[in-house]
Amino acid sequence: MARRGTPGRGKGKAADKAVGPKAKGRQDGRRGSARAEREPVSRPVGGGLAELIPDRERPHGWTLLIDGAPQSHVDLDDPAHLSFAYQRRLGHVIDLAAPPLQPLHVLHLGGGAFTLARYTAATRPRSTQQIVELDAPLVQLVRDCLPLDPQARVRVRTADAREGLGRFPDGWADLVIADVFSGARTPAHLTSAEFLTEVRRVLKPEGRYAANLADGPPLAHLRGQVATAAAVFPELALAADPVVWRGRRFGNAVLLASALPLPVAEFTRRVASDPHPGRVEHGRALTDFTGGAAVVTDAAAKPSPAPPPSVFENP
Repeated sequence: MARRGTPGRGKGKAADKAVGPKAKGRQDGRRGSARAEREPVSRPVGGGLAELIPDRERPHGWTLLIDGAPQSHVDLDDPAHLSFAYQRRLGHVIDLAAPPLQPLHVLHLGGGAFTLARYTAATRPRSTQQIVELDAPLVQLVRDCLPLDPQARVRVRTADAREGLGRFPDGWADLVIADVFSGARTPAHLTSAEFLTEVRRVLKPEGRYAANLADGPPLAHLRGQVATAAAVFPELALAADPVVWRGRRFGNAVLLASALPLPVAEFTRRVASDPHPGRVEHGRALTDFTGGAAVVTDAAAKPSPAPPPSVFENP
């Protein structure tokens, strides 16, 4: 597990192809300049020291770290490449949100290096996307060093995630994706039923909510988050590595929720076929997993647990 996810090997060797069109002029234009820009970049941001580390295997790939913890990976030439395991699972959510190439309205709570917004723009051209990210210096670093495709319809707002969510009209989003961490913990005010009620307000009736959650043994936070989501959304699914499900280590889980039935079978198949296969639970099995955990309210909300220091160490 990393602060936002563990680096992986992309969407699979056979599937490491851009789904959307590449802008050849921009790609060729970067190729010459990138040779002079392959040194690591570091800059203080709101969350600590941000570093952009060149990917030795991808000529225009970069990993964003904050205080040494991997946050995001971006390939400027191939924005459809998702390197972190949890981001691949969120990529599946984006892929299954509508028929291929159909534009979406997507709200990203938490920006990182804008990886999932880039993925959506590449795979679903003409999508309208909004990113809400509190860390203004981080946003500026990403804009300076990892610029978005100017043709991508992505707007970035500097605001607290819940405050920014409250500014959106009812029924605006096809998809709300939450990937918000302060340090290595999800802020308490983004874990409650009141927060999820606001998410459901912003979603279209058929819209879906997806969240990157992090927890370790005994998975009390994860159980509580599933119980809380179940109090707001009737349809849920949860994807995680088998070792996380068994409570053997700290790691990421992707929660998917909606008012309408989810494509559980296809989501399960895709997660199971990832380079690092995961497992999806839903229905009665997911209800049993909660073990009677209480619904989290604003009054009782706490941040997600801090990961052990060993989580961020290289093997």
